[in-house]
Amino acid sequence: MSAREFWRQAFEIMRKDLKIEGRAGEVLSITVPFGAVALLLLPMAIGTEKAMLARIGPGMFFAITLLFGMLVAFRQSATDEPAQRELLTLLGIDPAATFVGRSTASALLLLGFELVLVPLDIVLYNPSPIRGWGWLVLIVLLVAIGLALIGTLAGGVTAGLRTRATLAPLLVAPLSVPLLIASSQVVEALRLDRSILNWIVLLVAMNLALTVVGVITARPLEETSR
Repeated sequence: MSAREFWRQAFEIMRKDLKIEGRAGEVLSITVPFGAVALLLLPMAIGTEKAMLARIGPGMFFAITLLFGMLVAFRQSATDEPAQRELLTLLGIDPAATFVGRSTASALLLLGFELVLVPLDIVLYNPSPIRGWGWLVLIVLLVAIGLALIGTLAGGVTAGLRTRATLAPLLVAPLSVPLLIASSQVVEALRLDRSILNWIVLLVAMNLALTVVGVITARPLEETSR
């Protein structure tokens, strides 16, 4: 298969998933409101001390993103029926292109989810201004991509299993820990005016590794799910 055909297939898979989400509206009508409510309720449980809220605000943002982002990342494979997978096989769709397309769709939805929570986090926690805040834009993007890759990979591993709805989140949660640690440490390093290069390298390396693993294992996972 040529590279052009591969990316055309990946684009069509991404567009299909985004159309399904546009019709269902699960992210916009369910996940985003629940994430916003969680971000709103946490200060009530922790306390209303302004200095403390300002310090934990960025960490709470990334924690909520990962917790509710798992629902977004696993969304496209939770409704993936055997008949749909068989249809993609009959159409000659490369499983690796399916993985790339689904991961891209999930990353775009996760990015939208994060963009909704950012202003709410600023209003509720009033985080202190930090130098180099522009780097946080890159971190938000890398976290969205990483979580999308993990969710899509978990969906492929659990495809065809009766317990996939329970097992997939259990796979996503521990694999997401490095994303939470790295993103939180970037915020802390910026606040203390320290280097963030190591944490950015960790996020980039993790995303690249997940991409390679997902592409390589896409076909074997598809065959075992039949």
